[in-house]
Amino acid sequence: MSWESWSDFFAMGGYGFYVWGSYLVALLCVLGEVVLVRNRRRTLHKQLGLKDKSSL
Repeated sequence: MSWESWSDFFAMGGYGFYVWGSYLVALLCVLGEVVLVRNRRRTLHKQLGLKDKSSL
């Protein structure tokens, strides 16, 4: 596919909403997972009585 302008690139031949929306949903899922893993790690460290290295 060749695009003549940036607006054509972002429009993706009329499917831009679905393409960029999918990227956004995937990014939000990955970021959400990172936040959840960090919270679980902190909770586990507190339960085990370990010092969290990131708090130094």
